Amino acid sequence: MKNLSILGSTGSIGCNALKIVEMFPQRFCIKALAAKSNITLLAEQIEQFVPDLAVVYDADSAKQLKNELAAGKKVDILYGEDGYRIAASHPDVDMTIIAVVGAAGLMPTLDAIEAGKTIALANKETLVMAGEIVVQKAAQNEVQILPIDSEHSAIFQCLQGQRKEDLAKILLTASGGPFLNRPAGEFSQITKAQALNHPNWEMGPKITIDSATLMNKGLEVLEAKCLFDVSEDMIEVVIHPQSVIHSMVAYKDGAVIAQLGIPEMKGAIAYALSYPERLALNQPIPDFSGAKDLTFQKPDLEKFPCLALAFKACKIGKTMPAVLNAANEVAVHAFLTDKISFTDIAGIIDQAMEAHTVNPKPALSDILAADRKARKKAADLIKNIRT
Repeated sequence: MKNLSILGSTGSIGCNALKIVEMFPQRFCIKALAAKSNITLLAEQIEQFVPDLAVVYDADSAKQLKNELAAGKKVDILYGEDGYRIAASHPDVDMTIIAVVGAAGLMPTLDAIEAGKTIALANKETLVMAGEIVVQKAAQNEVQILPIDSEHSAIFQCLQGQRKEDLAKILLTASGGPFLNRPAGEFSQITKAQALNHPNWEMGPKITIDSATLMNKGLEVLEAKCLFDVSEDMIEVVIHPQSVIHSMVAYKDGAVIAQLGIPEMKGAIAYALSYPERLALNQPIPDFSGAKDLTFQKPDLEKFPCLALAFKACKIGKTMPAVLNAANEVAVHAFLTDKISFTDIAGIIDQAMEAHTVNPKPALSDILAADRKARKKAADLIKNIRT
């Protein structure tokens, strides 16, 4: 029996992870659940999976959760950053699933590593912001980080049984999002509803917007660099609109190994939960006989400048990736709340990066400080746009 803590249990990844737990009750037990604002769903999850601990965003949410739970339900309810960190490092937990969105995942991940928990990581921002620190900390504590992102899970699977020194290139696939074939001249007219309508994947609003700008793929480049200990020159983004090939790995003899599957997250989540075993999910394999085309193309960095900015931050490294991530989070939130246009997102990130002075030897405190300053800079830029 593997005991789990899920941070972000009411999001897409968290809900899918709980579906797998439901399918294999003899293998997995939930010890802690943490969410932000979907209190009703969290209450339902608590009723079904009976964790020891539940965590929410603030005191009001904690009160609401207590009121929604059935009388006599015994679960400790915490809230705030301290609560998330306690859930991540719960003493009875074997694996912590980090499925929260954004920079909020960093400190709980570090706490879970310090506590010796295996990490199932769906929060790419943790490695974007402080990848070197996180990976070093995991090595020091002999903790394994298992990727849940479909692309990084695919790369991880393609690397199994191979020698690191034989690796030539990581081929990171991207669907291209909803605007792949839309002319750049029409991007200023893109609406929030259009940007939230992803052609292949069901995700939360922030990640869906990141997919529309291709920033999501840029963050995945930064994540892959840390997760697999390669240079940015060894990572190539390939647009693959059908999302059947989740990513590929090329070796020095010219061989390319790909991981394929339907565009659905359960496979990647289950592989992390059960590694090195595979669970019988009874999912369909792609219909190759009925498939018309599997197509590939290079990303247009002029049309999708967020991806170019991510590669720039990846090359600079140090504190710059934290600035990229922070400015992007603020800009995407502003777009989702109708404060800026779709095309403003990249401009805000670019200006925040230009204003940043890179710290050549950052400690965690320096990265967190860069994050705070970049958020303020982005917020100021948004105010200027609105006025």
